[in-house]
Amino acid sequence: MMSRTLPALAAAGLAALRPAAFRLRDERAGDVAAREALLDASFGPARFAKTCERLREGRRPAEGLSLVAVDGGTVVATLRFWHVECGSRPALMLGPLAVAASHRSAGIGGALIAHGLRRAGRLGHGGVMLVGDAPYYARFGFSRAPVERLVLPGPVDLARFLGLELRPGGLAGARGRVVATGLIVGERRSGEPLRRAA
Repeated sequence: MMSRTLPALAAAGLAALRPAAFRLRDERAGDVAAREALLDASFGPARFAKTCERLREGRRPAEGLSLVAVDGGTVVATLRFWHVECGSRPALMLGPLAVAASHRSAGIGGALIAHGLRRAGRLGHGGVMLVGDAPYYARFGFSRAPVERLVLPGPVDLARFLGLELRPGGLAGARGRVVATGLIVGERRSGEPLRRAA
């Protein structure tokens, strides 16, 4: 069965998910404390034991794909994407997604996901994987099919291990172990200036 691609999802009207009361923007250095507080409140210390954390720890998120939602000047939601290799296929891992308790059920999580997926597609990424609630992520086109031959670096409920092709064939033939491929914290991105220690 062919997985749905991002263009098909856009045609289905995902752009309408963005709530007018919130502003989505790129994460900034000053957002770190708010982001970590949201993640702690949503997942607690157990978040560091999750299998997906093995693919994030010590790595930098994918460039241009660290997003927040703000209400006034307050960060109320966060979403990041990470570089991974799915067997031999380069891809992204979505997560974690966290929304402040005061702002849940307002569509903000969906707006962040839709915005992030559109941007990832524009940046040329072929596919995205995640571990999450299948009924929730199905509305964005995620399913088991694109990742059914992949293995994560730790235990996972396979019903929650999902994938989405951002372009046709983006995860075609993906099989084997999922490994982290993003920049290691402390590495410079191409063209990034050297920073001196204070």
